[in-house]
Amino acid sequence: MKSFLRRLLMLLVVGLLAVTGCQTIRSGVEAGKVIHVTLWHGVNPPPNRDVLQKLVDKFNQTHPDIQVESLYVGQQDQQMPKILAAVVGNAPPDLLWFNPTITGQLVELGALIPIDEMLANSPVKEEIDPTLYSSMEYQGKLWSVPFATNNVGIFYRPSLFQAAGITQTPRTWEEFRQVAKQLTRDLNGDGRIDQYGMFLPLGKGEFTVFTWLPFMWSSGGELVSGDGHNAAAVILQDNQGAIAALQFWRNLIQDGSTLLSSPERGYETDPLLSGQVAMQINGPWNLGQFQATDIDFGVFPLPVNQQPSTSIGGENLFFFKTTSERQKAAFKFAEYTMSEEFQTALALEAGYLPINLKSRESSKYQEFVKKLPQVQVFLEQAKHGRSRPIFPGYNRISDSVGRAVESVLLGESSPVEALTASQQRLDLIFD
Repeated sequence: MKSFLRRLLMLLVVGLLAVTGCQTIRSGVEAGKVIHVTLWHGVNPPPNRDVLQKLVDKFNQTHPDIQVESLYVGQQDQQMPKILAAVVGNAPPDLLWFNPTITGQLVELGALIPIDEMLANSPVKEEIDPTLYSSMEYQGKLWSVPFATNNVGIFYRPSLFQAAGITQTPRTWEEFRQVAKQLTRDLNGDGRIDQYGMFLPLGKGEFTVFTWLPFMWSSGGELVSGDGHNAAAVILQDNQGAIAALQFWRNLIQDGSTLLSSPERGYETDPLLSGQVAMQINGPWNLGQFQATDIDFGVFPLPVNQQPSTSIGGENLFFFKTTSERQKAAFKFAEYTMSEEFQTALALEAGYLPINLKSRESSKYQEFVKKLPQVQVFLEQAKHGRSRPIFPGYNRISDSVGRAVESVLLGESSPVEALTASQQRLDLIFD
């Protein structure tokens, strides 16, 4: 009897081990079917990262076979060394959130896959704003898809305008200069300025260049000559539009009506929210943050010199060379980010302008625009928008332009001197 029980117990143990082993194997197979996708991004301000993460989590819950890991890797100027190191080390992310100016550089490095065929077979293709295709295309192929779009205007505090006796927002450069002076005030009579009219970005990084270029375009200036696809065709020296734009920013500082940001922190909104400044150049990505406060705010278009202008911004998603499975999974997630559902949620909660036409026309978004008229300023201003070049070498041009702007803002050079030095630097690089 004991022998029989011993044999029965052994059979049960063996059976249990067999079942456990089968379950382990089955679970391993199932785990092997999950494709992990990594997304690098620099979404800012921090509340917008929470919005993105919530949407990523929703995708992961509804796509158990694809799991996207969303990683904040710093602002775009901080990302560049990481991106290049990852490419050289053959360890890139699957997806990169970045502005389109990086396109030519990554294509030249052979880091990206073209997405023409995948997009051609995607139902979301017809829903993309057609004006954004110029940011996706380089050398006859599509290398990215739009994640969100934006442009820059002037955020301001209506209560501070009212306190200074200003009843209308400025439309021209001269009007803007006068309003900035009126808004610059010593509020407690101690002989020191407590409130500045304007906040300008200090630094040679891309945010400074992005917010300065519309002033050059408004003055009739161009960054490159010809078709705009040749880095060697950059024109800074004797560029009258660029000279006028630099001089305008310098005038605002010489008037004593402008506070400069900390180096490379021109996108921060604390000085405007606290009332230390009354006006700031920024974009709709801040609308969610401003809405979350009890502080009054408004937006008006960039002031005009010769013609209205703004910078078309926003980030695209780039697809790195990995494996076929991961590339397909990454595109599946990208389709989700371009969908009406994702774009509407991103717009309502973070303030980005939708790239999806159905999203813009949806009742939810139209109701949102009615409740938040500041959005309409950016939507209307978009028709005057210009995109930055996407050819290889743009980063060198941007750096040189940024150096010129920084030099003039700090009073180290005149506009002509700064632009001449930048032109000479670029001529040496590209020659």
